[in-house]
Amino acid sequence: MTQTLIDPANATGSLTGWAVAAGDRPALVRTFQFADFNTAFAFMTRVALKAETMEHHPEWSNVYNRVEILLTTHDAGGVTGLDVELARFIDAAAASLEGK
Repeated sequence: MTQTLIDPANATGSLTGWAVAAGDRPALVRTFQFADFNTAFAFMTRVALKAETMEHHPEWSNVYNRVEILLTTHDAGGVTGLDVELARFIDAAAASLEGK
């Protein structure tokens, strides 16, 4: 299915805490911090399960209680509605685990 590209700056307007990735790469980025490693890992597990059902996977890294996430739709070459949908799920998952 073809996805329509969205300007990353426009996408961040409807999301809280997300920013446009630095450089030339069209992507959304956000860093979350949790109480500890177990909570960060639980968050990543929730996101991974959702991403798998969407067939849309984030780029991310985890160091102890911090999770850095980059969203872009590789097939489309930029940000699409899939990224916005996943970002909203990610925000809800983080909030449910008291992530900031």
